[in-house]
Amino acid sequence: MTIYFYSTREEYGCFSNFSSHGFELDRLYWSTSEHYFQAQKFVGTPHVEQIRLVKTPKDAARMGRERTRPLRQDWEQVKDDIMRQAVLCKFQTHRDIRDILLSTGNAEIVENSPIDFYWGCGADGSGKNMLGKILMEVRDILLHRHSKDIDNKTC
Repeated sequence: MTIYFYSTREEYGCFSNFSSHGFELDRLYWSTSEHYFQAQKFVGTPHVEQIRLVKTPKDAARMGRERTRPLRQDWEQVKDDIMRQAVLCKFQTHRDIRDILLSTGNAEIVENSPIDFYWGCGADGSGKNMLGKILMEVRDILLHRHSKDIDNKTC
């Protein structure tokens, strides 16, 4: 079985980085995992706080893609780990969506993005689906932890 997600309005919308499931990470509160991920492109600069404070994940994504900002040099090497950290923290923080993720069992999870061939599957399905792979990794991590160990814990 394969579970596809993309929009936050769909059945598995909580898997999207745009879903409204905030968390605390690096001693700061992040409204969405998209806010955290995009801000980490500019760690050590004022751009982090600018992105953290914008109202919507769409704005955070737009700002993170602006190449007028100084992208950290090691971004390509660290982006998967940063995404994994954000997604894990999000699902550790919110029991309701953690239960949804765990309920997927062994199903393959695919971000059905028509435009993203790295994080999603792309329009023709040939993308890397890295977000889906990270969600499946996080599911495995959470399955092997006792729920009492992660409730009420900051990341």
